[in-house]
Amino acid sequence: QVQLVESGGGLVQPGGSLRLSCAASGSTGGINTMGWYRQAPGKQRELVATITRGGRTNYADSVKGRFTISRDNAKNTVYLQMNSLKPEDTAVFYCHALWGPGNAYWGQGTQVTVSS
Repeated sequence: QVQLVESGGGLVQPGGSLRLSCAASGSTGGINTMGWYRQAPGKQRELVATITRGGRTNYADSVKGRFTISRDNAKNTVYLQMNSLKPEDTAVFYCHALWGPGNAYWGQGTQVTVSS
């Protein structure tokens, strides 16, 4: 079992920045790719960014150039630095981890609200 705990969400003005963190605990040795997804009200959950254990990253087109995902394998923590935030970035952000051949784990979510 893996537990994921997110932190760092909140209210920010358009153009501002936030940094999300996700700390994994439990059987972390089997974690491969970690990532962030988000779900806005009335919309489906969508991928924001992923990062492999080796550091290979992938981003949604809507966040390229504004968001940066990073990972500290020693601390079992993944980060999402979000810059130039827009109102359309408002959503609940979820941490995600792939474990072993096919197990997936989710965090409880953290609210990000971009509003003036």
